[in-house]
Amino acid sequence: MTAREVATPEDVAPPPRMTRALTLLFAISAGAAVGSLYYAQPLLDVIAGDLRVSEGAVGLLITATQIGYALGILFIVPLGDFRDRRRLIPLMMVLSAGALVACAVAPGIVTLALAMVAVGVTTVSGQILTPLAGDLADEASRGRIVGIVVSGLLSGILVARIFSGLIADATSWRVVFLIAAGVVLVLAFLLSRAIPRLKPKSAVISYGAVLRSVFSLIAHERKLQVTMVLGATGFGVFTMFWTALTFLLSAPPYRYPIWAIGLFGIAGLVGAVAAQGAGRVHDRGRSVIGTGLAWLLVTVAWIIAGFGGHMLLFVVVGIVVLDIGVQGQNILNQSRIFQISAAARSRLNTAYIAGNFVGGSIGSLAAALLWSAGGWPAVCVTGTALSVVALLIWLTNRHGALRTIPPSTQH
Repeated sequence: MTAREVATPEDVAPPPRMTRALTLLFAISAGAAVGSLYYAQPLLDVIAGDLRVSEGAVGLLITATQIGYALGILFIVPLGDFRDRRRLIPLMMVLSAGALVACAVAPGIVTLALAMVAVGVTTVSGQILTPLAGDLADEASRGRIVGIVVSGLLSGILVARIFSGLIADATSWRVVFLIAAGVVLVLAFLLSRAIPRLKPKSAVISYGAVLRSVFSLIAHERKLQVTMVLGATGFGVFTMFWTALTFLLSAPPYRYPIWAIGLFGIAGLVGAVAAQGAGRVHDRGRSVIGTGLAWLLVTVAWIIAGFGGHMLLFVVVGIVVLDIGVQGQNILNQSRIFQISAAARSRLNTAYIAGNFVGGSIGSLAAALLWSAGGWPAVCVTGTALSVVALLIWLTNRHGALRTIPPSTQH
């Protein structure tokens, strides 16, 4: 069953209602949601010491969270095409706040790992907000609106690293999760009042049919397949970079404390803000060439960062360029797949983001293995090689599967 087969006459997008204030609220909420996955990343050494476990054991917390997030994407986000998102999104945020509180009070590594899985499963509201933003925006500004919300997602990851390092250094890692829970609850309330009432875009079908339709989209939509590969590769090299960066900055010659490592997220924020223009690139019909340029930037970023083992400037420049490239291609990817079917944007997003987080999980694991095998040079060589592969995939599909659809022919 494809998205087109479950479509109803109500598939037509509602009149544009995406105001500046609502766009900003969506971006902040999406960032806060996805940021919950990354509070623990710069705190691994502190958590390991507090819970008296090895670095290898505590490192599994990140992978556990990403696996939980992939499950939430697969089993919850598709409901955005069939359920009232004005209720669904705040509900998931409240559940996420509960999971964050469970992290804060976890007495041991096993309990904390289970709580982190729960955080991953429940903190999917940002990935329901993104297609909702696409539905509420008009054709002329959809790329720009989606770009702002997606920028909020990536910015949330980077802000989470900065926030958690500073708060943990001043108090404890448990306070980080308590504050995060409070922020999510406030945003849940605001969204419950701000999201307009919308009818489901498609006829209500069984839950099993909903999930099958996701896999049907993956099987039949070539554009989605290629874009998923690019997205998974992009998020994989992104998480590989940031995971390995923690190892680099905490080891000689840098030996930075946790709070200082977290501040490097500011450089990433510069890149994330700069990449927002990718949405306008899509709106102007240049999504395909923009994707190629984004991957070229990612490749260059890895080469620059490779010189950062003993010179901090190369690390900072690499962070900025990498985040512009990864963020830019991610915005273009999501804007492009939303063209496939207006009735199936939540399910299309499900497929795309689930692929991203499979790539992200592999990237985190690869960073640890590569660091053990060859340190920062091994990580950078691998990142460069993967970026070149992505460029080749783009090159062979730029006139076919990645071709954008003129607005007059969109579903």
